Amino acid sequence: MSESTHPNPSSSSSTRPGWRAKLLVLLVTFLTVLIPFLFWQGTWFGRALTDREIEKYLGKDAKPRKTQHALVQISERIVRGETNAVRKWYPAIEGLVSHPVPEIRVTVAWLMGQDNLSEAFHSALSALVRDPNPLVRRNAALSLVRFGDTSGKAEILLMLRPYRVLAPKEGILTFRLREDDSVNTGTLLARIQSTGKESFEVRSPLPGFFDRKLAEEGKQVSLGEEIILLSPAQEQVWEALRALCLVGLPEDLPDIERFAGRAPHMADRIRQQALLTIEAIKRKSFPVGLTENEFSDQGCHFRFLRRH
Repeated sequence: MSESTHPNPSSSSSTRPGWRAKLLVLLVTFLTVLIPFLFWQGTWFGRALTDREIEKYLGKDAKPRKTQHALVQISERIVRGETNAVRKWYPAIEGLVSHPVPEIRVTVAWLMGQDNLSEAFHSALSALVRDPNPLVRRNAALSLVRFGDTSGKAEILLMLRPYRVLAPKEGILTFRLREDDSVNTGTLLARIQSTGKESFEVRSPLPGFFDRKLAEEGKQVSLGEEIILLSPAQEQVWEALRALCLVGLPEDLPDIERFAGRAPHMADRIRQQALLTIEAIKRKSFPVGLTENEFSDQGCHFRFLRRH
């Protein structure tokens, strides 16, 4: 006769998780929710800021992302017609024209185009259009169009052309991408191995496409030598075409006509905008100083190359 077995209460309770284990599980669950939320809050520019926060984020000790957040919020308030309320921060915004972080200057150039009645912004943009960073120059050139100022047109035309990346150091060149690969601002394009073990990264200053190599893989390159050709990103071409719809001249048509057909990496809307721009120039209908509604009516409403 077999002996019946009964569960041992003490052994059963010993296998149950204790209160510390339960607390640890709850803590991990809480952190998996909290950390993405905090990251989202710190990187999303849609959260409304108080005036006190804006004042703080425009200060010289603020983190760049915080400053960008404040600039975006001020720009949105200008668009909503709250220019008088935000004008008190204009001196602080003008002080950011020489900020060491390029992303801040990019956003400043974009913001200044929202108030085309500010002479201080107009003057600052005339300096930003000569910035060493190409994205800053291009945003400044687009903003100047809003002021009826064509002094940035040469930079706008460059938005339609391939961009030549130069070697920042001399050394042995190794490419990291293949031709026709898409790139974003900051994408690693190549490395340059200088004397010793020191290696320098070559990163893209602009979004676009890796068009072709201008130097040979594994060979010595000199400082300032052309090494990569980047074809423009669709968004840059789009905004440039719309701006040229307003300030373009007949001598600009060859650059524009390249996009009137089936250009690589370009959607059909680019072709359509190129045709609109060509038509506007040929009719000599390129007025300046228009309102935003008038931009839209002529197929020339453009945004800016803001980078988050």
